Amino acid sequence: MSTNPLLESHTLPPFEAITPDIIEPAVDELLARNRAAIEKLVEEGDYTWQGLAVPLEAINDQLSQAWSPVSHLNATMNSQALREAYQACLPKLSAYGTWLGQHEGLFKAFQTLAESDEYAQLDQGQRKSIDNTLRDFRLAGVDLPSEKKARFGDIQARLSTLSNTFSNNVLDATQAWHLDVPRERLGGLPQSALETLAANAEAKGVDGYRVTLDFPSFFPIMSHADDRALREEVYTAFVTRASDQGPNAGEFDNSGVMSDIVTLRQEIAALAGFDTYADYSMATKMADSPDQVLEFLQDLANRAVPQATEEFQNLSDFARDELGIEQLAPWDTGYASEKLREARYAISQEELRPYFPAPGAVEGLFRVIGKLFNVSFRENTQAPRWHSDVRFFDILENDSVIAGFYLDLYAREGKRGGAWMDECRVRREREDGSLQLPVAYLTCNFTRPVGDRPALLTHDEVLTLFHEFGHGLHHMLTRQRVADISGINGVAWDAVELPSQFMENYCWVREGLDLIAAHVDTGDPLPDDLLDRLQAARNFQSAMTMVRQIEFSLFDLRLHREHQAPNADDIQSLLDSVRHQVSVVPRVEFNRFQHGFSHIFAGGYAAGYYSYKWAEVLSADAWSAFEDAGVFDQTTGMRFRTSILEQGGARDAAVLFQEFRGREPSIEPLLRHSGIQQTA
Repeated sequence: MSTNPLLESHTLPPFEAITPDIIEPAVDELLARNRAAIEKLVEEGDYTWQGLAVPLEAINDQLSQAWSPVSHLNATMNSQALREAYQACLPKLSAYGTWLGQHEGLFKAFQTLAESDEYAQLDQGQRKSIDNTLRDFRLAGVDLPSEKKARFGDIQARLSTLSNTFSNNVLDATQAWHLDVPRERLGGLPQSALETLAANAEAKGVDGYRVTLDFPSFFPIMSHADDRALREEVYTAFVTRASDQGPNAGEFDNSGVMSDIVTLRQEIAALAGFDTYADYSMATKMADSPDQVLEFLQDLANRAVPQATEEFQNLSDFARDELGIEQLAPWDTGYASEKLREARYAISQEELRPYFPAPGAVEGLFRVIGKLFNVSFRENTQAPRWHSDVRFFDILENDSVIAGFYLDLYAREGKRGGAWMDECRVRREREDGSLQLPVAYLTCNFTRPVGDRPALLTHDEVLTLFHEFGHGLHHMLTRQRVADISGINGVAWDAVELPSQFMENYCWVREGLDLIAAHVDTGDPLPDDLLDRLQAARNFQSAMTMVRQIEFSLFDLRLHREHQAPNADDIQSLLDSVRHQVSVVPRVEFNRFQHGFSHIFAGGYAAGYYSYKWAEVLSADAWSAFEDAGVFDQTTGMRFRTSILEQGGARDAAVLFQEFRGREPSIEPLLRHSGIQQTA
């Protein structure tokens, strides 16, 4: 009888052996095993670290090792059969998570451990893990009467399914639309974009050029296409994805899904004893309260909106005078902005592409990290993988492997959009005392290579690569040996963007770019004049960019604070209200941005999207320490590694930042780096 590979122990997931038919049986067996093992743990009554926390971690890790590759394949190699198997498991996993989070016997066992003499003898990370576990029990409704517990569990299961539905609708809507365009309508597009559109068509067996809503196809149209009607058509399809509007109106509509998600989240919060879901969300954040976050966002808005208004007026004047566009429409702003950037700074993303061939950018990334944190990289071509695009690397320190990661750079059908880092394996000490090394998934959606040429990345794509690898470093350079506080686990969500945003800085300075950039044909470094223009353009429309992030953050926070059971119209009205307050760009009635806002409806950012800006204060201030000492100052680099990256969630993020910086964070570096003019 053959065994299920998801039930076997593997150093790395056996991707080629994971077929849809084995997923649900494996999850069923693991959940049954785990329930029995946990009941036995509680019954045996050995409520010590070694008798309770260690075996429970092993139980959880076994489930994670089976589910992590399944979840990852669902995001990167989506198919109907895989989707059905994945969806069939979601309610079961949710029910198990609720059962675990509300297990009174397990809760009391951890309370006993927390109150024991042993607790004081444990190290800081172990104690933090216990404290977090007790907090999470309460957030899961462990103290509720049985009837409310059951309702809590039902809601969690439903939310799990709804979030997956939201994500599927966005993916399906993105892939359902395309436009075949003759060459004469593609004036203004750079050669790299034309090659991408031609490759899209060729892949589907049609002649000519095919525009899709995947970012490498959509973005060049919005930035470069001279055909205004084409820009409008593509824009309309993009901003109405998964909604009641646009070319696929109603077909993948997330209107009711959003409404149900917010309503159920508010009910969860009320059951757990919080006024709103925003308050519930803050229980695991650095920020003290929704009020504090609102004040933070309003302060940023007050500083940025006047400058953003001025920037938009400059853009409007330029579009009228130089491009003949009397009234800017939403589908004009990206195009006009690119033209203004080129006119003002004589630079474009396309001009930079030849200096960032993807293989060279990746090697440059490794060199930057090696200089900063004293580690090296080695490719492992024997590692199992899910697609021929994927590469696997080991990270070494003193010739010993300390971590590994998968790199999946290019957009393809069946792969959800965006870029992310996720956990494949977490660093932890096993029951036998051996060390499980951390492994990360690093996923992007860059323009694919065409023919024999390497993919040429834009500078923005290089920033994305460094950003996601910053998350990866947080996961992989951890020194923690307890899974719950290892890597990004246990890190306050509004601090988790600190390493990712910090790493982006190396893409803007000569010292970093000399390691990253080399011309695809000549190998020449980025010329001084091009670097000068790149740096001069860094804060082009920076206030407009900032108010857009503030808009998303305010919408998210207010949605989860002010609305108990909103319908789609209520959600639209709220977004309109926020836009009226802070947005400076033109708006159209049919825009349904919220229907594709996966960060808050299908990701981990609900009532937490502000985290990007909150953490940017930390990252800008951290970078200012390197500006003072030298961007590759090894003492400062190793201090960042030991104070931030190695600590994981072992201590509060605010304490760790103060340890690194020697003081509380200041907002001044963020404003300075963002080019936001400060008034006296």
